[in-house]
Amino acid sequence: MKKYKVMMALFIASEALFFISLIVSYVYYNHGDASSTAKYLDIQKTGLFTIALILSSVTVHIAGSELDKGRRKIGWLIITIILGLIFLVGQGIEYAHLYSLNITFNQNIFGSSFFTLTGFHGLHVLLGLIVLTIMAFMINSGSYQKVELKAFSSAIMYWHFVDGVWIVVFSVVYLWAVV
Repeated sequence: MKKYKVMMALFIASEALFFISLIVSYVYYNHGDASSTAKYLDIQKTGLFTIALILSSVTVHIAGSELDKGRRKIGWLIITIILGLIFLVGQGIEYAHLYSLNITFNQNIFGSSFFTLTGFHGLHVLLGLIVLTIMAFMINSGSYQKVELKAFSSAIMYWHFVDGVWIVVFSVVYLWAVV
């Protein structure tokens, strides 16, 4: 395995431990009380935004395959960025809805654990989008061909990680609430 992949794998492993801690905390503090929170969460709407995020893993993979083949087009990467933005806008809409119901970070344990977990995930999505946008500029300029494949490969690993984390978060926070 190449050094840059090892370094990204180690970074992702440290981030995975961080998210495991947040998820375990959420489960611990909301155990037995999940059904009462289900009425506040819009599972269908969030499910649609989840599909957008999962599709972004497909499009970023295609973008990486295209770059591997020497095709320096950024269309699939732009679609990935748009799908990621759709997810973030959806998260913002959900936050606004919860705030309108007076569910805030400091209102109760659900609010604290929910906004901490989903907020940190949203921050990771935002950071991933910034990296992918920088990669789009690098690819489009054609000036960074020697570092592009390594950097983009690492960015793809990170993006898949962020998507995978959301699948777990969505399952625990949203699906668990209706079971």
